[in-house]
Amino acid sequence: MKTLEDVQIIRPESITVAELIKSPIHLVKLNGDIGINNKIIDKNLYRPQLALAGYVGLFSYKRVQIFGHTEYFYLYGLGKDKREEAFKTLCEFSVPCIVLTNNQKLDEDLLKIASDNEIPVLTTPTDTTKTIFLLTEVLDDHFAEQSVVHGSFVDVFGVGCLFVGKSGIGQSEIALDLVERGHRLVADDVVMFTKKKETTLMGTGTNLVKHFMEIRGLGIIDIKQMFGVRSIRFQKRLEIVIELMNYDSSQEFTRTGLEDEPTSIMGCEISTVKLPIYPGKNVTVIAEVIAMNYLLKTYGYDAAQVFADNLSKEIIKNKGKKGFIDKRHITYFQADDE
Repeated sequence: MKTLEDVQIIRPESITVAELIKSPIHLVKLNGDIGINNKIIDKNLYRPQLALAGYVGLFSYKRVQIFGHTEYFYLYGLGKDKREEAFKTLCEFSVPCIVLTNNQKLDEDLLKIASDNEIPVLTTPTDTTKTIFLLTEVLDDHFAEQSVVHGSFVDVFGVGCLFVGKSGIGQSEIALDLVERGHRLVADDVVMFTKKKETTLMGTGTNLVKHFMEIRGLGIIDIKQMFGVRSIRFQKRLEIVIELMNYDSSQEFTRTGLEDEPTSIMGCEISTVKLPIYPGKNVTVIAEVIAMNYLLKTYGYDAAQVFADNLSKEIIKNKGKKGFIDKRHITYFQADDE
């Protein structure tokens, strides 16, 4: 297995409460901009049931604190003095923020305790289970490993194909030809991948480069403006790495496709095709065939394996026979009067 070289790994260390509020989750501030710049450094969530009951020995206070029905009704089942004491115990720690589910609210006395300790209190109309799911998705995505790869990333027949190779070998030109044939550019030159759920890499462009492309001898072009919105997409899962290599007769390339040497990117194994190129070779069509062949394998048909199985059966069938000659596929040709 080969590891992609010159991959820059980025590991985000924190996210602010303000950034969390800007996420797709509907969060409303209950105590204004108090603690809005608090940093969240742990992607996991915590339900502070034991902390509210007074046990803080294992209190994971650095996490986002979720108040569902259990926490809320326990708190408001206490008398006023005990309620404030329980809440004050929780707020004495450096909690990044508190999120109340089911559109719940805290009274002014509790909000003042939170504000005095620089703890933002947020509420959402979403129920507890869904809130935990959505927050987990957002935090997992933010804290996920990211990498920057030099190459061209194109959606070919729905398959995410990353073209890599030495600088100037022609990745951008191949991507441009694929776009002209109706496929969709994700990013060119600088591709950012995010590791999702341990086995999946999602790729996108950068804020600066977006869907611009450099063609040597021509300069910078804007794919979206030139070919329209149908020619781009903002994100795609990486499924195949196509490594472009200058043809060298002394180097061996696969002839059957039975062996796959995957490429490791951030610990994810990605199916890889080493493609020798030389002047006059129609790499674009081959790239389309690579994508279609990947789809066939995904749906359970491996042409190389089928051919190998047929060959093995024929060898067993004709074992011991001399002078074996393969027969034509058609046993009888009908007349062709054209």
